[in-house]
Amino acid sequence: MVWWKFRNKRGEILTTDFGKTIRLFLIEGNPNGRWVCELSNWTGKAYKIAKTQIKSSTDRNDLTSAGVYFLFGRDDESDKESVYIGEAETVIDRLIQQLGSDWTECVVFISKDKNLNKAHVKYLERRFYNIAKEANRYKITNSTTPAETAISEADTAEMEEYIQNAKLMLNAMGHKVLEPVIAHGSGDKSEKFYIKGARGADGTGKPTFDGFVVLKGSSICREVTPTMMKSIAALREICIADGRINSDFKLQEDMIFKSPSSAAVFVVGRSSNGRDEWKTKTGVSLNDYENKE
Repeated sequence: MVWWKFRNKRGEILTTDFGKTIRLFLIEGNPNGRWVCELSNWTGKAYKIAKTQIKSSTDRNDLTSAGVYFLFGRDDESDKESVYIGEAETVIDRLIQQLGSDWTECVVFISKDKNLNKAHVKYLERRFYNIAKEANRYKITNSTTPAETAISEADTAEMEEYIQNAKLMLNAMGHKVLEPVIAHGSGDKSEKFYIKGARGADGTGKPTFDGFVVLKGSSICREVTPTMMKSIAALREICIADGRINSDFKLQEDMIFKSPSSAAVFVVGRSSNGRDEWKTKTGVSLNDYENKE
């Protein structure tokens, strides 16, 4: 779904959504092969290609044009998905050069009419990098921040529309690298839930489309019980080591979990039924709140 903004006579922003059609073509005829992804009424085009299929993709003539690419993998130390964001005037050549680095699949964005030039893709690279950094879902493996590039006002508007469409397509292809874990600001009206426990645990969270998010600033328990889930205990130690949990045991970023229970265990350091223990300010459990809704 794509959002468009309009202003009424008082200057207030109004939003309207329009349906979009995404066309997926499986080149090998199966979901484990290469994908071509196109959006209705857009000249952009995306490829999803596994690392093992890069050399066999030299047959795709449009990959010899300029574009932006995302190399996806997983960082073993932080246990986060990782991404490298780059650009090239000849994308397939650059991808072949990148085969020596650690990643498993890539998503490439080009233009069907070959309308992207070097300045465009450098602008897109910088913007995608900044958006991914702010979203903070993936560990970004770029060693340096992409340089800023000056383009005309008209080109900037066109590239910003390209970015919005690329975000939609990346999401559809299973990568939310450009999507914030949770929306913050005046437009965020969703209910918050709270949980408290021994050893300093005092968390705030909310359900999302992806699972359950423990919000930045939550106090995490200082010690855990022996019966705590081993996977969550290991994640906690990783977060302490990399600074996501600081020396005061405060969470330094929003963190998403697959379920309210795993989120609750992370905060309170013991076994927990999150659907019962996460509660609104008025004491309504998440389970009762959702059943009422």
